[in-house]
Amino acid sequence: MTRRITYCAALKEATTQEMERDPTVFVYGIGVPTHAKAFGSVAGLTEQFGPTRCMDTPISEAAMTGFGFGAAVGGLRPVHVHIRVDFLILAMNQLVNLISTYAYANRGQRGVPLTIRAIIGRGWGQGYQHSKSLHSFFTHIPGLKVVAPTRARDAKGLLTAAIRDDNPVLVLEHRWLYWAEDDVPEEPYATPIGEAAVLREGSDLTIVGTSWMNVEALKAAEILARHGVSVEVVDPRTLAPLDDTSIFNSVRKTRRCLVADNDWVYSGFGAEVAARVSQWCFDDLVAPVQRVGWAHTPCPTVRALENEFYPNAATIIRAVEGMLDLSPIDLDGEDLYSHERRFKGPF
Repeated sequence: MTRRITYCAALKEATTQEMERDPTVFVYGIGVPTHAKAFGSVAGLTEQFGPTRCMDTPISEAAMTGFGFGAAVGGLRPVHVHIRVDFLILAMNQLVNLISTYAYANRGQRGVPLTIRAIIGRGWGQGYQHSKSLHSFFTHIPGLKVVAPTRARDAKGLLTAAIRDDNPVLVLEHRWLYWAEDDVPEEPYATPIGEAAVLREGSDLTIVGTSWMNVEALKAAEILARHGVSVEVVDPRTLAPLDDTSIFNSVRKTRRCLVADNDWVYSGFGAEVAARVSQWCFDDLVAPVQRVGWAHTPCPTVRALENEFYPNAATIIRAVEGMLDLSPIDLDGEDLYSHERRFKGPF
């Protein structure tokens, strides 16, 4: 049975069901059992499972990531909730030198069933220390799986798959997606890691979006459709390993590709997608692959500058117009900044 629930509720349901199914699963992280409860995504877990399976930690990213590593190789399945991806950088030694290499070092005899939920994305005025995505950091590291669900149904399915996986998996969750609603099955299920999804079918151009940029891409596609442009939107869902076959199939159909990345453009994940499409779809393309993403500067705090820093549906529309040699669409009257009105604060 399916019902309409939020992305946040889907995350909580996946965690609850996996903790009920498997007693080795536990959740921990800064502020997990407090009033904030990781933006509400772990609300009720302490009350249901007790403080030994849903616990707070000191503010020491290196220590708590190392703790999860030890617990995972010791036979447990930790779920580490990291409320800001910006500070996961402080655990890069554990991630790059220990966790990602452990199975390789022991010839695959034992993995690291550790799930790290890292919350990404903007609020209002969050500035340069609380707004990053950094997925290109983690997809660069062999041995780490990275997923970035956009829809609530994928949030539940991919988090379930991550918890059940015997390898380390990073689940990147944009906080503006937490109130997005979707039809989500009530029963437990796992969405396969490494499979993309076509969110909207089209024939004129393919947009490959990551995380929040799929929301903007779908809005752009809706506006463009009213002006006779048919856009296909592909959500990789899994950034590592990447299902490039689904992307290639879409691009071979539309013959044009725009990558909308929720991160800086320079040396980013979008460059990897663009390179693969350019290499393997070269004979099918009728125009160079284009990319949109964040401006190459630290994130500003002032709202007017934020609007210039972050791409949105209008940015995508202008890029599509350029690729198709179209006259600019009049966007006056289009509601392009509605999402942030629902953001109530950092917790």
